[in-house]
Amino acid sequence: MRILAAMSGGVDSAVAAARLVDAGHDVVGVHLALSRNPELFRSGSRGCCSIADANDARRAADVLGIPFYVWDFSERFAEDVVVDFVAEYAAGRTPNPCLRCNEKIKFAAVLERGVALGFDRVATGHYARLERSDGAVSLYRAAEPAKDQSYVLGVLTGEQLSRCEFPLGEVTAKAALRAEAAERGLLVADKPDSHDICFIPTGDTAGFLDDRLGQRTGDIVDVDGEVLGAHQGYHRYTVGQRHGLHLSVPASDGRPRYVVGLDPVANTVTVGPRQALAVRTISAIRPTWTEAPVHGSWRGLVQVRAHAEAVPADFTARADRLEIELEAPMFGVSPGQAAVHYDGERVVGAATIAATGA
Repeated sequence: MRILAAMSGGVDSAVAAARLVDAGHDVVGVHLALSRNPELFRSGSRGCCSIADANDARRAADVLGIPFYVWDFSERFAEDVVVDFVAEYAAGRTPNPCLRCNEKIKFAAVLERGVALGFDRVATGHYARLERSDGAVSLYRAAEPAKDQSYVLGVLTGEQLSRCEFPLGEVTAKAALRAEAAERGLLVADKPDSHDICFIPTGDTAGFLDDRLGQRTGDIVDVDGEVLGAHQGYHRYTVGQRHGLHLSVPASDGRPRYVVGLDPVANTVTVGPRQALAVRTISAIRPTWTEAPVHGSWRGLVQVRAHAEAVPADFTARADRLEIELEAPMFGVSPGQAAVHYDGERVVGAATIAATGA
């Protein structure tokens, strides 16, 4: 098969491409230029789209003996990911830009161009498994739970997944993967993993949002409306946050307070005790399905953050909405996050959290 290997400049995507070459595929490497003004170098685990990363990807392709190109998707990335990210925070929601990038860029724009150029599939270094049977494809968690990235792939459709390859789905130890990279002569073998938001290489999300949304002071209030302090912008907070509140009035019981709500219209941040974060119902919009759409009601597991535990829940699909009733309360669930649902290890689909209830 002709496979387009997305190469970020990290060890995972380099080894993924190498394994495809070993399997006898016709592999071409491509690095995605996602920033209009890329940093020259990456700082540790911060960011993943620097000029140095592009050079690392090119060197890895040279070692593997495969063609290599850089595709400029910076304009589309800015519109579909960065603008969306800022708009969601402005609306008092907490988005996941990596998930949006997968949905709009890596497995939409890249796949679209790749297919137009005659490639059969697109491959990445994501940790997830695909199982194919009778022309159908199913997405499963990676073999190593600690490395599993199926959550951020939950927005992909069956058609997209049918044209994907995830060569690292069976990897059970990152140390072994790095050793494999070293044996292959890949210089990225010891390169740190990237964990931060790629378009905020400084790691200062609050400052990034301040520059775009400004600083508008407002009140921090308790659940009864009593003013406890002031904030410099509600976009600096997210539901479930405990640190950085700087409240002038301590809780009567001496226990920590948490952000339990954001109101962009009133420009307030509401805080309360941990029990005020308890959620038993989730209403989610814009559902997507990794296979055929599911109708009616069913029971499964739901995960609301990339590294959170998936918990039992009852699901009901209603038109373009998904209602989720949790078996036990969940804490710190914020509108804007993705609710990815599973049938055991298999990913069923995803939806964006619009509202929660106690």
